Amino acid sequence: MAAPLRIQSDWAQALRKDEGEAWLSCHPPGKPSLYGSLTSQGIGLDGIPEVTASEGFIVNEINKKSIHISCPKENTSSKFLAPYTTFSRIHTKSITCLDISSGGGLGVSSSSDGSMKIWQASNGELRRGLEGHVFDVNCCRFFPSGLVVLSGGMDAQLKIWSAEDASCVVTFKGHKGGILDTAIVDRGRNVVSGSRDGTARLWDCGRSACLGVIADCGSSINGVAVGAADNSINLGSPEQTPSEREVGTEAKMLLLAREDKKLQCLGLQSRQPVFLFIGSDAFNCCTFLSRFLLLAGTQDGNIYQLDVRSPTVPIQVIHRSGAPVLSLLSFRDGFIASQGDGSCFIIQQDLDYVIELTEADCDPVYKVATWEKQIYTCCRDGLVRRYQLSDL
Repeated sequence: MAAPLRIQSDWAQALRKDEGEAWLSCHPPGKPSLYGSLTSQGIGLDGIPEVTASEGFIVNEINKKSIHISCPKENTSSKFLAPYTTFSRIHTKSITCLDISSGGGLGVSSSSDGSMKIWQASNGELRRGLEGHVFDVNCCRFFPSGLVVLSGGMDAQLKIWSAEDASCVVTFKGHKGGILDTAIVDRGRNVVSGSRDGTARLWDCGRSACLGVIADCGSSINGVAVGAADNSINLGSPEQTPSEREVGTEAKMLLLAREDKKLQCLGLQSRQPVFLFIGSDAFNCCTFLSRFLLLAGTQDGNIYQLDVRSPTVPIQVIHRSGAPVLSLLSFRDGFIASQGDGSCFIIQQDLDYVIELTEADCDPVYKVATWEKQIYTCCRDGLVRRYQLSDL
């Protein structure tokens, strides 16, 4: 993995000042870090600063919201992208989760102040508060329709809400500990939850009933993901005939990111094990990249890429810092990751540089959501940031 480059979090504002400066650094693994700076020589007629880099760094390209820097000695380069806009009025405290509706019109987010809110994705204007969980809401997401929200809380309840009138239409009870993550199966007649109680459960939304405990692993389940499986993967057969209320579970894999350093994969319908992988530390999050590729992130900063068909040895382990990997999201032909040190980056196969989403200054970025060319992040500093990939 190329040596990570870092930049002062408010570089875009700093370089708009005359003779403004911003620091830069490069961190090759196992070698001393390199430090440098960027200096603005003034603003050009096009409104873009003219910027020079100190020795060892090169400014390849700059525009209003992005700057492409390389460090030739380490043969590494990054494009740093500043937010297009920032929403500060949605929540007052740390934002733990967010999602954007399938049409891109609405956002939903939850905060450590106990609130969960629906807002206009274009301008952050509040639309509704979703009230009903006791204690913190840990996770929230839209169903594929974009009209309904699924949330899980520390009160061990899973709830379904109407995004249109904020009513809670279903409450699922059965978990004995806080719900840490959820996944929606197909169009959403069934959903999956992972909890601190060590179980993953499958639920029937129409009858608000539990269809079964899919896994009971004795360790907190921090992240869950559901994905369609390649035909070559043996998912096993169910021991009992599945309920006719199970919809869309066949040929699907369930991935569990566990606190006990284990990443577990099983057949969603069969409940049979596919693999168990042991990592370097607690697994916080996981996602599928394809019908056989997946990613999982750990508390000590490792991102494992595995192939379900031969999961014993990772395809690669990406390590950009020792900060916890907090979220992973499949994106185009790559992925977006966020970490506990405020870093949030995009790695794509066809790009020889990393895109870094900047401005969160050492505050954890808990979750990332995308809609077309827009990327939304939520952070401990209480801000939702929206980045525009067209600004690259």
